[in-house]
Amino acid sequence: MNRVAFIFTRAPHGSSAGREGLDAALATGALSDDIGLFFIGDGVLQLNTQQQPEAIESRHYAPTFGVLALYDIEHCYLCQESLTARGMQVDAARVMDVTLLSVVELRQTLAGYDRILTF
Repeated sequence: MNRVAFIFTRAPHGSSAGREGLDAALATGALSDDIGLFFIGDGVLQLNTQQQPEAIESRHYAPTFGVLALYDIEHCYLCQESLTARGMQVDAARVMDVTLLSVVELRQTLAGYDRILTF
């Protein structure tokens, strides 16, 4: 089976890309055993526990990341440089467990995947 990577590059609000990526990952999780989620750029904001979507009349879907384990999606990576560039703490609470990687480590890990989808 192909290894499939999902890259989240957009902030959680103002676009449906994050929700679409999550839906695609969950659907693929039912068919594939080897899926990885990568959060880079503004995508690191997807995992922020301090989101307040009601303030902008948006829907909150971040808790849905919690069901990833039910689909055996366990490989989740977060770009450390993207976090620090946005003033976020490396050890801050997140909506799910992730592995922090440098840009170099992230690229090396991503190179091991056969298919890459960006949201």
